[in-house]
Amino acid sequence: MMPSSPIRKLVPYSEAAKRRGVKVHHLNIGQPDIPTPQVALDAVRNIKDKIFEYTHSAGIESYRHKLVAYYKGVDIDVNIDHMLVTVGGSEAIFMAMTVAMDPGDEIIIPEPFYANYNGFATESGVIIKPIFSTIDNDFALPPIDEFEKHITPATKAIMICNPNNPTGYLYSKTELEQLSAIVKKYNLFLFSDEVYREFCYDGHEHFSALNLEGLEKNVVMIDSVSKRYSMCGVRVGTLVSRNEKIIAGAMKIAQARLCSPYIGQVAASAAIDTPKSYFEAVHKEYMARRDTLVEGLNSIEGIYCPTPRGSFYVTVRLPIDNCDKFAQWLLEEFSYNGETVMVAPASGFYASRALGHNEVRIAYVLKREELLAAVKCLEEALKVYPGRVEII
Repeated sequence: MMPSSPIRKLVPYSEAAKRRGVKVHHLNIGQPDIPTPQVALDAVRNIKDKIFEYTHSAGIESYRHKLVAYYKGVDIDVNIDHMLVTVGGSEAIFMAMTVAMDPGDEIIIPEPFYANYNGFATESGVIIKPIFSTIDNDFALPPIDEFEKHITPATKAIMICNPNNPTGYLYSKTELEQLSAIVKKYNLFLFSDEVYREFCYDGHEHFSALNLEGLEKNVVMIDSVSKRYSMCGVRVGTLVSRNEKIIAGAMKIAQARLCSPYIGQVAASAAIDTPKSYFEAVHKEYMARRDTLVEGLNSIEGIYCPTPRGSFYVTVRLPIDNCDKFAQWLLEEFSYNGETVMVAPASGFYASRALGHNEVRIAYVLKREELLAAVKCLEEALKVYPGRVEII
């Protein structure tokens, strides 16, 4: 059965709160409020075509050539035969699971993980074998021997998200090289979701799994323009692999669904020309938002908020009995000065149902003044929440 989205399942309660006149601070979803680059907006406004035709199933060739140049600029050496333009990063994940794995095969993923991996695995008939990462070390990569304990004859792949959604953790080059050893040993695929590549902080740099030596045929990279250029709605992603069998198999799916959105590809292609100053301003803004949130949350008794190295999410531990109940209570029963907060219960980011019940994922995609107001709401909510527990 397809699981519900922990990010969106509380929407009816949020809508009801708004109808009651309550302002809801949306910390539940990674929808940036950063403007889409002007070059992308202008490209869509200035389309001269009289017919919006089907594009090539692999994506508009000129766009793929621009992607090659973009990847070269971030030290990833690929060509247009190594990639397919997809309907968002979501389709790239589905393609990877469907092409590289058979129903009943197993994939190891550190948890908590992006909740929709569950849905794509269900669609593909793939079985997720979660491996626990803990907030006690800010969700660092689990020990490699723990990965090995999870490997069975049915194991076909390991998947990571780097920088991570929902934790904000950035796996280092050293951690990825440790992971590559076990991928080589068992000849597994390594799926690497790298859609938050541009969002790395405090001098830390992203290292792509495509640059791991000796894994040329093992790595399948998932990418998307949604967060990089703040245009989630264009639904354009990329599947990238030097394994020709993966690309050929994915092409069969691509041909069956005909093509990725034409207008989205126009916007995405133009966005590659976004000036460097745009990213400098965005990076500075997200750093400030992160610091505002982390400092504010950690000043509240009973809360532990790690300092994320990347993306614009963080998974936070709260002194609560049940995150699903708490998130719904915030929307149904609580308000402070006419305001409340919408968070994503972390239970939905774990495959192990016993985990994450005192954690929530927060997306710091709001302006700092709104983040401060949201933090104040949470502080006041925890004073009166009937399910508050003390964490020892």
